[in-house]
Amino acid sequence: MSFFLADAKDIEDKIISIRRKIHMNPELSYHEEKTAKLVSETLRSMGVSVKTKVGGTGVVGLLEGRMPGRVVALRADMDALPLEELSDVDFRSQAKGVMHACGHDAHVAMLLGAAMLLAKHRAELRGTVKLLFQPAEEAGERGGGAKPMIEDGAMENPRADYVFGLHIFENYPSRTFALREGALMAASGTFRIRIIGRGGHGSAPHQTVDPVYVAAQVITDLQSIRSRMIDPVEPFVISVCSIHSGTKSNIIPDEAILEGTMRTVSESTNRKVKALISLIAKSVCRAFGARCIVLVEDAFPVTRNDPSVTKSVFRILKRIPGTKTMEIPPVLAAEDFSLFLQRARGTYYFLGTRNEREGCIYPNHSPKFKIDEEVLKYGTASLALLAFEFAKRR
Repeated sequence: MSFFLADAKDIEDKIISIRRKIHMNPELSYHEEKTAKLVSETLRSMGVSVKTKVGGTGVVGLLEGRMPGRVVALRADMDALPLEELSDVDFRSQAKGVMHACGHDAHVAMLLGAAMLLAKHRAELRGTVKLLFQPAEEAGERGGGAKPMIEDGAMENPRADYVFGLHIFENYPSRTFALREGALMAASGTFRIRIIGRGGHGSAPHQTVDPVYVAAQVITDLQSIRSRMIDPVEPFVISVCSIHSGTKSNIIPDEAILEGTMRTVSESTNRKVKALISLIAKSVCRAFGARCIVLVEDAFPVTRNDPSVTKSVFRILKRIPGTKTMEIPPVLAAEDFSLFLQRARGTYYFLGTRNEREGCIYPNHSPKFKIDEEVLKYGTASLALLAFEFAKRR
């Protein structure tokens, strides 16, 4: 349906304007009140029925076609990140220490754009399109926003037959759709290791059990999981991302706290890694006379695209003029869209935004991250097209 791209070009300025408004007013996970209000008001203005406060600040729109068909859910995440923006755009964040550094502002704008296109063609639309605007995707350590939305009935009444989601990604050139069948993104887990030693003066370490030194050994030995205990061709990463200890340069503290993440695409590897984190941390601490408390938790499962649906998605996306569609290896980032894929068959895919000419070269989660807004109309058209095509399936 090439007319979706033509229609998206007609409303391109509106899509960009919505994106910039959200970008200037970013909100952290579970606090997306202004964004949710903008979404609900925009949906109602085009005759879409709306339910707010779904799973917290989530919004669900229901757009019914004129003919019977399938129920297709489309999802966009709304939350920003705790970063001070350093990009050079004129519409920089107006919220100190908060920034849309992962493209969620673009996701909301593109899904609202897709709703505009589908509403325009409601007479030709079969079935029902559920528009899911989700909070707290970035809050993996707190369970994310997909789970409470699902528990609040977002995928039911009517029950979704298919679900699709799109993510802006700097890794791929602008106007490139990137996806794969099966495992697209990793399962994520978090760990927290509290190392308890015995503090003292920095000049007499032999009279202490130095938790900072023990923490350094634990960090080093955790990397042996990747290098020596997991098949080297198996996608897996473990990273210690936070270390907290001490108050002064000459005081050996009583404890140190390590926090980090692990990413796998295999359930068996996930189980093995969780056991090894605990075993290694406790063994190292015991060797140096310290003790530790280890907490390892799963966050999101593997984002696993339905193979049959994704084959069709490949064919559909390739029909969008001016774009390229490519198959990619698994990505070790994680996404709570994986939970929606456990409730309905579907596909998650990326839209490249790398454009060196426009300075769109910084990775997601960078304070200098910015997107090539020229891609927004293509993402908008792709979401509308997938909903239109899958809603008419038998």
